[in-house]
Amino acid sequence: MSVLSTRGLAAVAIAGALGLGLSACGDDSKSNTSTGATQPAATQPAQSAPTAPGTPGGVANGGVGKAVLKAGTDAKLGPIVTDGNGFTLYRFDKDTAKPSASNCDGACATQWPPVTTTDGVTVTGVDRSAVGSVTRGDGSTQVTIAGWPVYRFAPDTRPGDTKGQGVKGTWFAVTPDGKKAGAAATGAPQTSNAPTTSGGGYSY
Repeated sequence: MSVLSTRGLAAVAIAGALGLGLSACGDDSKSNTSTGATQPAATQPAQSAPTAPGTPGGVANGGVGKAVLKAGTDAKLGPIVTDGNGFTLYRFDKDTAKPSASNCDGACATQWPPVTTTDGVTVTGVDRSAVGSVTRGDGSTQVTIAGWPVYRFAPDTRPGDTKGQGVKGTWFAVTPDGKKAGAAATGAPQTSNAPTTSGGGYSY
């Protein structure tokens, strides 16, 4: 056999081998495609946004949600009313109960934040029939007890504080029936070391 013929046979053999290799690769590719198909990603359920802390009922517009009134007892003052966090609530002698009206706004309302509600009132130990509300000058709804608008006192920084008792002789912790707590109920003089401020044409 000539050298040329030998080379020709060798070339045919190499081509055949390459053909088998390519065919095998093609088979592997098809196998991978049919058995390793990508699965769709699992869909996670939508998560609802958490309720902001301090906003009962999920109120998100800066309102206070449902106001809370709780009857309690102070060692010195006797029966009083607190809010849901245990802070003492007060009434103001310059307000009126019949008809209900608040005369504390502006700087006064900063020192004595009114108890307001956007979603009613929850009561514990307070007669529901004694609880009402009045619309303030700014349009907010202030809670009343026996007609008297009720307030917090800003310098009361801890639950149970009663620093607002007797301030200027016009501010007193409120009882569950809307009266003045402590010695105020009997006309005894009241004293307080809490800071006072004057403004808006009256002292508060």
